[in-house]
Amino acid sequence: MDFFQTLLITVVIFAVLVVGYLVASGSGVIKAQKRRVQALRYRHSESLDAKVDAQFRRAVAARKPKTFKVKGSGSRTEALAARLDRTGKGWTITQYVYTTVGLILGIAVLVFIFSRAPLLSLGVGLVVGAGVPHMWVGRLINKRTNAFITKFPDGIDLLVRGLRSGLPVTETLGIVATEVPGPVGYEFKTVIDRIKVGKTMEDALQDTADRLAIPEFNFFTITLAIQRETGGNLAETLSNLGEVLRKRAQMKLKIRAMSSESKASAYIVGALPFIVFGLISYINPTYMGGFFTDDRLIVAGLGAGVWMGIGVFIMAKMVNFEI
Repeated sequence: MDFFQTLLITVVIFAVLVVGYLVASGSGVIKAQKRRVQALRYRHSESLDAKVDAQFRRAVAARKPKTFKVKGSGSRTEALAARLDRTGKGWTITQYVYTTVGLILGIAVLVFIFSRAPLLSLGVGLVVGAGVPHMWVGRLINKRTNAFITKFPDGIDLLVRGLRSGLPVTETLGIVATEVPGPVGYEFKTVIDRIKVGKTMEDALQDTADRLAIPEFNFFTITLAIQRETGGNLAETLSNLGEVLRKRAQMKLKIRAMSSESKASAYIVGALPFIVFGLISYINPTYMGGFFTDDRLIVAGLGAGVWMGIGVFIMAKMVNFEI
């Protein structure tokens, strides 16, 4: 069996597994069952969180909002620009592409110097050079999102105090923009700037919500939009929202503490094969040298790396809980 036959068999097996996963995860019956169970839980629950969430769902279903285009849904370039914008670093697509191409070439050349295997060098360069910038951008987005969620309840409390003192909504938004540090103040400042140039408050908030893609800010946007249409005590509604957001943050911290041991085990199990491969290569380079020279072993090594990556991804999903 030559190199191309081995490569073709590996690609076919990988494609079959991916298609099977997509078919199994896209079952409409399972999703419908989950929606019915969730509806029953919200209907019969006595907790404040479930009641507020159910009230939001009923209100959103009853109203007929304007049609907004989610930022990043147009093309891959627009989606990449949206991801870079969510980092808060002001990076451009050109800078990201140049950095990725430079990493791919640099890592490929470095691996080729030590291994003299063009295929292995190209594969490692593509995986590492394209994966590291993507993971780094995702890490910055998560870091900024966590900072926003941490300070957002404080901003809502400040907004509630301003409303109870008799200030209009737009002026209280400006106070939050100046008093709350970090991403919360910056995003509220962008909302105020959009309102100053002629946009309505609902449109300005919706633009920010589409750009951030944070559920907590979406709740806030829906709350203000519904209150402007139906009326009522906005300060009391926002106060309940702030309480719910604080409880969500506490629940996330509890889940993180409970799943920390499982995450550590997943990290160790996922990294152990690569560590063993590196140690054996250091102790006996001749024994593992075939993975850098033989085409069949190169393909087998790349395939094993892909399967290990899938295993690490599955373990990460198993210990990553969302509320």
